[in-house]
Amino acid sequence: MIPLKVIRQEPDRIRAALADKGESPALVESILEQDRAVRALLGEVEGLKAQRNTVSQEIGRQKRAGSDAAENIAAMAALADRVKALDKRLQEQQAALELDLLQVPNAPHPSTPAGSTAADNRAVSSWGEVTQPGPEAKDQHDLLVDLALVDFAAGARITGQGFPLYTGRGAKLERALLNFMLDLQTAEHGYLEVLPPLLASRASTLTTGQLPKLEEDMYRVGQDDLFLIPTAEVPLTNLHRGQVLEEAALPLKYVAASACFRREAGSYGKDTRGLLRVHQFNKVELVKFVHPDHSYDELESLREDAETVLRRLGLPYRVVELCRGDLSFAAAKCYDLELHAPVTGRWLEVSSCSNFEAFQTRRGHIRFRRSDTGKLDYPHTLNGSGVATPRLLAALLENGQQPDGSVRLPAALQSYFGAEVIEPL
Repeated sequence: MIPLKVIRQEPDRIRAALADKGESPALVESILEQDRAVRALLGEVEGLKAQRNTVSQEIGRQKRAGSDAAENIAAMAALADRVKALDKRLQEQQAALELDLLQVPNAPHPSTPAGSTAADNRAVSSWGEVTQPGPEAKDQHDLLVDLALVDFAAGARITGQGFPLYTGRGAKLERALLNFMLDLQTAEHGYLEVLPPLLASRASTLTTGQLPKLEEDMYRVGQDDLFLIPTAEVPLTNLHRGQVLEEAALPLKYVAASACFRREAGSYGKDTRGLLRVHQFNKVELVKFVHPDHSYDELESLREDAETVLRRLGLPYRVVELCRGDLSFAAAKCYDLELHAPVTGRWLEVSSCSNFEAFQTRRGHIRFRRSDTGKLDYPHTLNGSGVATPRLLAALLENGQQPDGSVRLPAALQSYFGAEVIEPL
C-alpha cells in the first residue's frame, strides 16, 4: 500500500506511477478529495465533542449548585445525536478512502524500463543452446497424450477445461519435479519448507495485493468468504501478518510447493492446447522477508536461486526484465524466467521474481524494529516461482524428445523419477 502521506506530499509521482501501470491518474484526485472530506469531518466531530464536554461540565456544576439543568441536558442530547450521525458519516468516508487506497498499485522502481506492454520488456541474459526440432518432432500436447502422461479428457470430465489429470508416469514425473525443486531450495539455498493451506482469507489476499483488484480472477468459496490460493505467495507472506519481526532474523526465506488456482477471466480460448494455460497447476514458490536496505541485492539472489533450477535441468532459458506497464499490481521490479519450447516455437514463462518493497508489509502490518534507532519499520517482501511445473514440463518434454518417440530426462531428475528415459508405450 502506498502511504496516504506520500500521496499527499507527492501526488505527481503517484499519478505518474498510475499511468505507468495503465491505471487512471484520476484515482489520486479521488483519494485527495476523500482525504479532505475525512479531515473536515474529523474536525467537526472533534469540535462537537469538545462542545459536549463543556456542556457536560456545566450540567455537573448546575446540579451541584441545585440549579435547573434541563436546558443543558436537552442540548447535551442533541449534541450526542449530532456526534453519532457525524461518526457514522466519518466511518463511511474513511471506508471509501481506504478502498481507494487499496486500488493504488505499487510504484515502479526507477530502474524498471519504460514501456506499456510485454513487447517493451527487455531480455537481459540467456543460458543454454536453443535447438531446432526435427521434422517428426511433436509438441508438448502430443507428447503428453502419446506418452499417457496427462489425460485431458478425464480432467475436463471431472472438473472442466483447464484442470489436467496427471496419470501414471505423468503423476510420477510431476512429483519428481516438485521434490527436486524443494530439495534444491532447502538443502542448498537455505529456505525453510512450509506446507500451507490452499485456502486464504480475504485479509490474506488483501495483504498480498490480489484483492480488491483481481477478485474476478480468483476462485472464491462464497459461504466462508475464502479464496483458493492463486500462488503460495499468499500464505507464505501472511505467515507474519500483524507481527513485529526481529531485525537480526532478516532475511527470512520460505519455500512451498502447492496447487495454485486461477480463473484468468477473459482468457478462455487462449493457449489452451496442452499445459500452456491451465486453471489448476503446481508450483514451488520462494518468498523472502528482507531488510529494506538490501532488498535489491536480495532480488538478484532470489533470481539466481530460481535460475539454478533451470540450469540443473539443462533447459535453455532467458531472463526478461519487465517494463513498467507489464508489472503486476504489487511489484516494483520484476524479472521473468522463460524456457524455450522448440516445437511450440515460443518462450514460456515459468517464473516471475519480484520485489514488492514495503507494499505488502504495509497492507499486512508486518514490521521490524531497527536496532540503530529503535523505531518500527517495514521489511521488504520478495517472491519468485522456483518454478511452476506446467510450462516447465512442456519445455522439458519438447527439449528432451528423441527420434524414437522417447523423452530423455535431465540427469538431475533421473534419480527422482527412477529412470533416464520415458519410453513410448
